[in-house]
Amino acid sequence: MPKYISLIRFTEQGIKAIKKSTARAHAFDEAAAKAGVRIVGQYWTLGQVDGVLIIDAESERAALHLLAELAAEGNVRTETMPAFVLSRSSRLMPGFRASPAVMITTSELSV
Repeated sequence: MPKYISLIRFTEQGIKAIKKSTARAHAFDEAAAKAGVRIVGQYWTLGQVDGVLIIDAESERAALHLLAELAAEGNVRTETMPAFVLSRSSRLMPGFRASPAVMITTSELSV
């Protein structure tokens, strides 16, 4: 199943409701499960991004739909990219020895 990595940034609304962040994360887990998307990892981070989300989705469409719903709530903005493991990367780019990730979409929806 394809993996996607999303960089998460809180909006002003999300920062004001930071204490509800873990409850929103659990609700996102449930929404992902209903959409057939598996959460590989959800991490809060320090620095330029506030979190990192790693998911497995059957298709770009499933990933985009789930992440668009997340962004539509107005608490976060996401920057999402597909992730490729080394074996697939070497087929895509012969001679390349790293695992590339290529940005495909940025959501900046606000409510």
